[in-house]
Amino acid sequence: MAAAPGPAPGDASAALPPPLETGRGRAGAMKLTRKAVLARAKAAELDNVRKLNCWGSCLTDISICRELPNIEVITFSVNSISSLEPMSQCQNLSELYLRKNSIPSLNELFHLKNLPRLRVLWLSENPCCGPDPHRYRMTVLRNLPNLQKLDNQAVTEEELSQALVDGEEITAPPAKRNLENGCPEANESSTTECTMEPKSEHLNFTLEETNKIREQLGMKPVPRDKFSSFLPRETDGSRKKRNNILNAILLLMKELDTEGLEIIHQTVGKRLQALQKKELLEER
Repeated sequence: MAAAPGPAPGDASAALPPPLETGRGRAGAMKLTRKAVLARAKAAELDNVRKLNCWGSCLTDISICRELPNIEVITFSVNSISSLEPMSQCQNLSELYLRKNSIPSLNELFHLKNLPRLRVLWLSENPCCGPDPHRYRMTVLRNLPNLQKLDNQAVTEEELSQALVDGEEITAPPAKRNLENGCPEANESSTTECTMEPKSEHLNFTLEETNKIREQLGMKPVPRDKFSSFLPRETDGSRKKRNNILNAILLLMKELDTEGLEIIHQTVGKRLQALQKKELLEER
């Protein structure tokens, strides 16, 4: 995906950007590279990059942002980004679009607190938003009181005042995460979960493959602790039908040769692109 975004009135660009050339790190992590940034921004040097649109690029590693001192608008929506630390030094950043990523905690806002020009933030549909939309919005505004728009909704003076009461002040950065190994938290229990062999190889394979297909179809992944409830024998209605289809696809894919898999890959790609275009049009 490689063209400089135009003026960013919202999270969506006028058209889907072309495929982005990224680097693949450990554990399948997708790293945004210097070459990809320059190509997308049509710039000769990183210092010249003002706008960057990497919507829907499967990114997990955006450490290159530390080398973008003059960046003003970043669109990273629909990726797998889990840390905002690389953007903590982007002093000219005024608009940041991060909808549908993997930001685990509102403590990540600590990395944005010292960005004096940040006025627009789109953070919805991240794990950090939690089940309470009021608490989420109040906490964001308490820590980023200079925002003029949050999640495509204008910020009011009343909200800023209320945020001082209802919002939680974030005074420290989040605990470091082991991103290279694909673990969301660098504590003992999560490290064990990422490195140890699963108790059921069949369950692990099915969950992994199911979530891969769900991702391609624009669906949210199924958490491991909820996976059993998604199996056809334990669900009903449309969910049962959907999962029957997914399981059938997974079984049939094992029987396909290279040519057949290539056809499936192209078909899924076209379907995913159509869904992304529809979503972009709805957000404009």
